[in-house]
Amino acid sequence: MAIIAAQDAQDWLIDKVAHRLGVDRGKVPPEQYFDELDLDSTEALILAGEMENWLGFELGTTALWYHPTIKDLAEHIAQVSAERADAA
Repeated sequence: MAIIAAQDAQDWLIDKVAHRLGVDRGKVPPEQYFDELDLDSTEALILAGEMENWLGFELGTTALWYHPTIKDLAEHIAQVSAERADAA
């Protein structure tokens, strides 16, 4: 199992959010809160599904609550990825 680096997760999230919003990736600051990004609930669910497919594991329903920015979530993804790799 490959470990996902925080920067890779952040880049992936920025690319996907920018695509969903129809904006340039430079317009998606990693420190902005998800609830300020103008993603509707359907788009957020699609993004979560794409993220789980990309990661190969589920983050859990509270991940966005406890990690409310792209930067925070990317760091969490890297940590969980490393823990899963160590356990494998």
